Amino acid sequence: MNQPYVVEEFLDLERAVWKALKDGDAEADALLLADDFRGVYATGVATKSDHVAQLSSGPTVSWYELSKAEIMVLAEDLVLLMYLVRWTRTASRGHSGLETMYVSSIWRRRHGTWTNVFSQDTDHRG
Repeated sequence: MNQPYVVEEFLDLERAVWKALKDGDAEADALLLADDFRGVYATGVATKSDHVAQLSSGPTVSWYELSKAEIMVLAEDLVLLMYLVRWTRTASRGHSGLETMYVSSIWRRRHGTWTNVFSQDTDHRG
């Protein structure tokens, strides 16, 4: 690999996804996700269209904080970001207080642009 990967670079990308959810910005969300994106959530497997569609009624997140981030280089131009997120839903999305989960996201670089190809959420109970 010709350059080292830095965890903060991938945290910035991930924060941009969370910001899109907080702002209700479907266009920004779509730009960050690969066309073949898959997400694994408590509700099942989601595609890029599913992820973007959740913003059709506006923001889904009111606050978030990412921490404890680590990266694992899977291959050149393919990086796994793992982190802990604390967040709250918007009132219109059934705000139920602070939620905490671990997230694993795989970011792929094509033609110089990083996009998210996979994400999995795991509830944190502790």
